[in-house]
Amino acid sequence: MPRVVVCGAMGKMGRAIIAALRDRPAGLTLSGAVEVPGHPLLGQDASEAAGAGKSDVAVTDDFSRAIATADVAIDFSRAESSVAHAAQAAASGKPIVIGSTGFTPEQLSKVGEAARGVPCVLSPNMSVGVNLMFKVAADVARVLGEDYDVEIVEVHHRFKKDSPSGTAVKLADVVAGALGREMKDVGIYGRRGMTGERPRKEIGVLAVRAGDVVGEHTLVFGGIGERFEITHRAHSRETFARGAVRAAAWVLGKPNGLYDMRAVLEG
Repeated sequence: MPRVVVCGAMGKMGRAIIAALRDRPAGLTLSGAVEVPGHPLLGQDASEAAGAGKSDVAVTDDFSRAIATADVAIDFSRAESSVAHAAQAAASGKPIVIGSTGFTPEQLSKVGEAARGVPCVLSPNMSVGVNLMFKVAADVARVLGEDYDVEIVEVHHRFKKDSPSGTAVKLADVVAGALGREMKDVGIYGRRGMTGERPRKEIGVLAVRAGDVVGEHTLVFGGIGERFEITHRAHSRETFARGAVRAAAWVLGKPNGLYDMRAVLEG
């Protein structure tokens, strides 16, 4: 039975993943739970702390030891921690699934280096619906072309640390690519003051932080006389947790390399 170590185990997503593993989907079982040094729940039963029964798996701050006895890692910690965990997973010859966001280009490069040694799934959003949204967004952008303005609005809970969300960044990159643009050239993140007429090729991204919103992304194509919108709303973290567990089951035995959720969903 494949064994899974969860990093960022006591965060909101980590707890949801531990709960998702409770019924051993695809035969996966929790074997490790990793948190940062000094975390108040170190030594506690991870499943009990996550409200998912009892597993006799204690929360630890030693990823190297945890991955040594696991078959795959799922990491929803922080970008800098995920980079270190990817390198350690590669050194152990164990695949890893990373759902952290907020990576710098340099950090993404390091994850890519690790993926040369082990299979790695990296996605800012593990939801089936959101990954379908990426595909549909590219198709719609190609059909509508240059005649429609593109705007993205994302809404998350007040505790989210990065802005815009990794999902919004990915969505913007997907649409820009479909239109033959690059976000570094056309992206604008919020507006203020006398900004003047909107440039035709501009792609706007607005981040809203309020309350306990799990996640909402709206892609707007605005034309003269009509507006076309695609919206995805996550009602709970369970959808992301199920996707992460699905990715962990899928990545076992795959060739070394960097994969995304589209590869997972396409089987």
